[in-house]
Amino acid sequence: MLKVRRSKLYTWWFGWYSRRQFRRYFNTVQVFMPPGVQEMVSSTPVVFFANHAYWWDGFWSQLCNEEFFRQNLYIIIEYQQLSKHRFFTRLGAFSLDRTRPRSIPETLRYAANLLASESDRQNALWIFPQGKLEHVDTRPIVFYRGTASIVSQVLEKTSGIYLVSVVSRIEYLNEQKPDLFLSFREPRLVVPSAYPGSDALTEYMRKMTEEHLDELRNKIIRGTFDGSRIVVRGTPSINRRVEDLGRFLRLGKERN
Repeated sequence: MLKVRRSKLYTWWFGWYSRRQFRRYFNTVQVFMPPGVQEMVSSTPVVFFANHAYWWDGFWSQLCNEEFFRQNLYIIIEYQQLSKHRFFTRLGAFSLDRTRPRSIPETLRYAANLLASESDRQNALWIFPQGKLEHVDTRPIVFYRGTASIVSQVLEKTSGIYLVSVVSRIEYLNEQKPDLFLSFREPRLVVPSAYPGSDALTEYMRKMTEEHLDELRNKIIRGTFDGSRIVVRGTPSINRRVEDLGRFLRLGKERN
């Protein structure tokens, strides 16, 4: 297993680099964020569980952490991918190898220990329980039970843990570049006395993700972006530059 080797310098560089990439490839990055998400008690760890539809998922988790939380971010990446890009361990990533089933319990224990460790910042794990990239509209979504196992082990060490649903969707709207939409839901605090069991918790997260994705899709279809916050605005695309040039030339003719 590849473990976390966090570096402040790498984290700073990646934050700068990822914002640059978002500005280059997207028109906007917009986030729907209920107030309660930023009001979590920092001494209680949190798991952000998300759908896994895009290559960009690891990038925007870091972006949201910098923009909204400033937590100790941890993220699970498949061993085959992380072994090719080991610098992600400098950002809080560690590996899970599904080709070696006997190694998975060790990874889940490692994740639980990270979340339960003492820190002056909130410990946060970003996880994609689908375990692989799937189209954003794939139904039914299938979740592995590893996330629920991590929650169970954390509850053996702490008094509670938050679960927060996060979903993403990329759409082409009125610009040459697409828009990236991210949506959070209110945290659910799970305590030891109310742990529902692995199967029930996995099913709760799965259903929550499907409902959350449908809600975000409908907002985009209706164009109801009230309450969203633009955290990154992209550089002008070709169509916007052409439109700006046309307006400039027309203005010049009117003055003459």
